[in-house]
Amino acid sequence: MAKIEQGDWFIVNGQKAYVAEFSKERNHGFDKNDYRLRVIYDNRTESDLLLRSLQKALYEDDAGPLFDDTIEEDDLASGIIYVLRSKSEHHVVSQNRDVIHKIGVTGGKVEKRIANAKLDPTFLMAEVDVVATYKLSNINRTKLENLLHKFFVGSQLDIDVPDRFGNMVKPKEWFLVPIFVIDEVV
Repeated sequence: MAKIEQGDWFIVNGQKAYVAEFSKERNHGFDKNDYRLRVIYDNRTESDLLLRSLQKALYEDDAGPLFDDTIEEDDLASGIIYVLRSKSEHHVVSQNRDVIHKIGVTGGKVEKRIANAKLDPTFLMAEVDVVATYKLSNINRTKLENLLHKFFVGSQLDIDVPDRFGNMVKPKEWFLVPIFVIDEVV
């Protein structure tokens, strides 16, 4: 049977399903080792079903978790999500440094991507620190990056920085979000 934990994502009967809650008490019905789950589907419906019922549906679908922490031998590396903190002296950045982060994705090495940060308005024309990285496998990194940016769009940093030629640029990949929130979303 599939291992199911709170926070897991699955495909069930062609729909994405998120296990939002996992009861602490066992169900005292027919099977005393069963737990009650709150599952939210991508069509915005919710279900209050038993753990064994979801396991059975997954077994019939022959599907496992949608995302997995373990990289398997046959997985194809597709990139790295990186989270950066700017060393910019811009007053907005320096006053909020702990919660301003750049979220990006690269197919190469993060070190190479940030090598000329102080010359690039994408990096606020300043050196950066790498705060976190996450390896990606079997996923379209560009689509994932777009999805992350859409998720955080409400907290996008509204800042203009001059490039090397004095032209004002508005970087789009910086967000006012604490690292623990980014980590949870990723």
